[in-house]
Amino acid sequence: MSKHHICTGLLAHVDAGKTTLSEGLLYVSGARRTLGRVDHRDAFLDTNTQERERGITIFSKQAMLSTAALDVTLVDTPGHVDFSAETERTLSILDCAVLVISGTDGVQAHTLTLWNLLEKYKVPTFLFINKMDLPGTDRTALLDGLRKQLSPNCVDFGLPQAELEEQAAMCDEALLETYLQTGAVTAGNIRGLIAGRKLFPCCFGAALKLEGVETLLEILNNYAPRNTYPDQFGAKVYKITRDPQGNRLTWMKITGGSLSVREPLTYAPLQGEPVTEKVLQIRLYSGEKFTAAETVSAGALCAVTGLSATYAGQGLGTEPGAAPPTLEPVMTYRVSFAGDPATVLPKLRQLEEEDPLLHLLWDSNTRQIFVQIMGRVQLEVFRNLVKERFNLDVTLDDPRIFYKETIENTVEGIGHF
Repeated sequence: MSKHHICTGLLAHVDAGKTTLSEGLLYVSGARRTLGRVDHRDAFLDTNTQERERGITIFSKQAMLSTAALDVTLVDTPGHVDFSAETERTLSILDCAVLVISGTDGVQAHTLTLWNLLEKYKVPTFLFINKMDLPGTDRTALLDGLRKQLSPNCVDFGLPQAELEEQAAMCDEALLETYLQTGAVTAGNIRGLIAGRKLFPCCFGAALKLEGVETLLEILNNYAPRNTYPDQFGAKVYKITRDPQGNRLTWMKITGGSLSVREPLTYAPLQGEPVTEKVLQIRLYSGEKFTAAETVSAGALCAVTGLSATYAGQGLGTEPGAAPPTLEPVMTYRVSFAGDPATVLPKLRQLEEEDPLLHLLWDSNTRQIFVQIMGRVQLEVFRNLVKERFNLDVTLDDPRIFYKETIENTVEGIGHF
């Protein structure tokens, strides 16, 4: 019997222990034989030099693991607010998510931002409350806080089965009526509530000590939503990158039918007429390494080569394009460097393609380049990327707040009461 394939994202406010949890999940599931650590700079999914030096996730990555019933593509997303746009781009391709919350800090401002994004994209969500081994953590108080700040339907899945079923039934009127008549709640009932975002399972643990990690895997195995897909080909493009050899990679989730090597795809670029190009290679990544596949079926995440004009948020086949992102940059900087702007701009456009919210602006009158940035950490990462990728030293100066709306002229207003 073949296993069901799901894509699960890990989301968190920075320093909640999200990458540590990803290491624990890979290790406990048997996908990795060694346990990496952020502070040892050997985390499996933090592969970029800047990620290891800073101890934060900057680029979303994926890894493969299996449970008894599922083949899981685990997507680790950035926790720092400067890279939250990268996190938002992954939400459209997730079947479910695990929101990691620090037991010592509880719900923070960025946790609420992530919660609202998960609600917007209708992603079924599990919660892992981490660092419960540290002094000052109170399981009951934390659960009360989650119910007040996130949803009253946050349920502790560490309860005995009878109590768990009763708590689950109280999350839905129809199920509660059935429960009162029969006294039973099935795994399918619980799975349906989670899929409809009417129930949010909570798991308490300490990822660094592997406490609660196996429990979280069991909860995902038993209750993660099982999606069905149409037979006709469809795919969502969620990011563009380049491999160390410079090959352009289009990352996508197959949302219908299948995709094969050498198969022609017709699609519309952001500008110009539709193009038809062949898929040259299909790659299934786990960390930095990949295996080549001849065909991928609906539900899978893959990176393909051969497509030159795809873009993040694009729908292929029967899949519609994504809605505009919620998160947008707030600052605009002038990019200064030694060299010809006409030569440098096409190079920087590669980075804009990989992170559309960088949004480069070209002033033809002054021959200056401006870039929109989320914050100071992203600014430093941008400079380092330009140096690493193109051996070009840039400075970013003349910061200005990016306004969507501003006052155009003086007006006179009169009011009375």
